[in-house]
Amino acid sequence: MSKIIPERMTADMDGEFVVFLIGARINRWWKIGSWWLVFSAMPRMLIELAKNPGMGLLHVQSHFGFGTATSIQYWRSFEALEAYAKNREAAHLPAWAAFNKAIGSNGDVGIWHETYVVKPGQHESVYNNMPPYGLGRAGTLVPATGARQVARTRMAGNA
Repeated sequence: MSKIIPERMTADMDGEFVVFLIGARINRWWKIGSWWLVFSAMPRMLIELAKNPGMGLLHVQSHFGFGTATSIQYWRSFEALEAYAKNREAAHLPAWAAFNKAIGSNGDVGIWHETYVVKPGQHESVYNNMPPYGLGRAGTLVPATGARQVARTRMAGNA
């Protein structure tokens, strides 16, 4: 477990970055083969990306609920994310093809994603009594003091 930082911190990011949210929802519990196919694919991709930091994934945080999984991913750029998604040598394309062949739009498992390109100075964050987390793991944590003490100045990029 990461060490708790007992002060207010904020994330400093160098340039533009991407927040990519992706998830799945089990719609038909009795279709174990369908949802197992989906829920077992993401760990393979994340392991591959962790072993190859040059692919552009900066950090990932996964959350699990009753019948759902969500992965919050931070990427260096949209181009890096898109290159991974289209890479014929990587784990994503075979997983996507297997999903479309086995499930497609039959309703067994729902999948979704959202992609946000974040320009410099168009984000702000604060962490207090937390280990490095989220954007703070993707970028660099710095004390939220001085100009960085207030959300408005963090958001404006004036910190």
